[in-house]
Amino acid sequence: MSDRLMEFTQTPFGKSLATMLGLPQPPRLNRAKAAWADRPLDGKFVTVGSGNGAILAKPLLEALAAAGAVLRVVPEHAGLTPVKQAAAELGLAVTGNPGADASAPRSHAVLFDASGIASAEQLRELYDFFQPLVRSLPANGRVVVLSRSPDEIEEIGLKTAQTALRGFVRSLGKEVGKNGTTANLLEVAEGGAEWLAAPLRFFLSEHSAYVTGQLLRVGKGPQGGEPLALAGSLAGKVALVTGAARGIGASIAETLAREGATVIGMDHPSAEGGLGETMARIGGHGLALDVTAPDAAERIAKEALAKFGGLDIVVHNAGVTRDKMLRNMSQQQWDLVLNINLGAILRINEGLLKSGLKDGARIVCISSIGGIAGNAGQTNYGSTKAGVIGYTQAMAAAMAKRGGAINAVAPGFIETAMTAAMPLGPREVGRRINSLSQAGLPQDIAETVTFFASAAAGGVNGSTLRVCGQNWMGA
Repeated sequence: MSDRLMEFTQTPFGKSLATMLGLPQPPRLNRAKAAWADRPLDGKFVTVGSGNGAILAKPLLEALAAAGAVLRVVPEHAGLTPVKQAAAELGLAVTGNPGADASAPRSHAVLFDASGIASAEQLRELYDFFQPLVRSLPANGRVVVLSRSPDEIEEIGLKTAQTALRGFVRSLGKEVGKNGTTANLLEVAEGGAEWLAAPLRFFLSEHSAYVTGQLLRVGKGPQGGEPLALAGSLAGKVALVTGAARGIGASIAETLAREGATVIGMDHPSAEGGLGETMARIGGHGLALDVTAPDAAERIAKEALAKFGGLDIVVHNAGVTRDKMLRNMSQQQWDLVLNINLGAILRINEGLLKSGLKDGARIVCISSIGGIAGNAGQTNYGSTKAGVIGYTQAMAAAMAKRGGAINAVAPGFIETAMTAAMPLGPREVGRRINSLSQAGLPQDIAETVTFFASAAAGGVNGSTLRVCGQNWMGA
C-alpha cells in the first residue's frame, strides 16, 4: 500500500503545505535494488574520526578501504592520531574533510571510533567531532559509531563512558532521520575486531535503510572460522523459511534466493497456492506443512536431507495474532498464539538439532517490537515475541559450539496486508512514530534476516536487531 503522505510531501506544493502545517515529511529511503556488492562504497567519500586511545581504527580503515571508500579526516580534530597511525600502517591515503562552504561532494558516511573514550570529560570528543559535521550529512547518509562492549568492561570510568555511547547514538538517530540518514552503534567485544567488515558493510549500505538508532554486538566468530566476504556468501546454501507464502516471509525467501541460496518455503497447507507461486518465482521448493504439527521437525529434516543433505539456514517467520484485552481473551486465543509463535520454534529447532541441521548452520527468528515494548490487547503475542528474544540469547552458546549462530529480528510497523486493513487513523500513527516518519517494507526485514543468515556475520550471535526506523515504542 502506498504512503500517500510521503508521495504528497515529495511535491513542491506538498512540501510547502506540510512545512506550513507542521506535518511530517517522510524522506524517500534508498533501498537495495541488487545483491550485496563486492565494493559497496566504491568511490564514495567517508569521513573517519577517533577519540584518543582508540583501538579499532586499523580494522575500521581496513574494512572501509576494502569496500572501496575514499577516506577523509577532520585535520583539526584532537583525537585524530589513531586514525593517522592506522592509515600509515596500511598505506592508505586520506584527505581532509572539505569545509561547509566547499563545492566538493559531501561524505556518504561519518564514522567514529569511540573505543578509547574512558571518562565523562572525554565524551566531549564526540561533540567536537560530530557537531560541525551533522548539518552536512546528505540524504540517506550513514553514521556509525564503534565502541567496546560495555558488558565485558569492569573499570568504572570506561564502562560508564562506553555505555553512554548508546544514548548518544539513539538520540542522534532521532535528529538525523528527517533526511533518511541512519545512526547505529557497533559494540566490539573481545576478538570481534576481525569480524567487523560485514556488519560495517551492512550498516553503511542501502540494505539497512530502515535500521537506525540500534546497537549490534560483534564478537569472536566460530572457532577455527575465518571472516568471509559478504558478497557471494550464501551461494550454495540451503535455507528453510516458515510462513513463506506471502508478505514478509515471501520477501525473505526472495532475498535469500537473490543472494544465491536455495530456499525451501514452508507454510500452512491452506496457503499452498500462494506458497507455490512464491517458490515458482524464485526457483524454490514448497513444503505445505503446519509448524505446529507434532512431526513437523521430522518431516522438515526428511525433506532437507533427502534433497539437499541438510539445512544451512533456518528462518522462523511463521506467526499469528489473536488480539484481545486479557479480560476478554479466550484460552483458545492464548494457546494458538503461544503454540505457533513460540512453541513451534522450540520444538522444530530441538528436532533439527538432532537431525537435519548442518554444523555451522545459522538460525534467524522473527520477534517484534511488541515483545520489547508491549501492546494493549497483545499479552499473548507480546509474550511470544519477548520469549523469542530470550530464546535467542539462551541458545547462542549451543549454536556457537556447532560453529553456527542464532539471532533475531524485531520488526516495527511494516506495510503488509495486515496493516493495510487497519483503520486510517491507527495506520497513520503507526507509520509516523519513528525517526524516519514512515512504515518499513517487507524487504527491510528480509535484508536484515539475510545478513544474519550469512556466515560473514559470524561475529554476531545471540543478538536481536530492531528493524523499525527507530520506533518510539521501547526505544
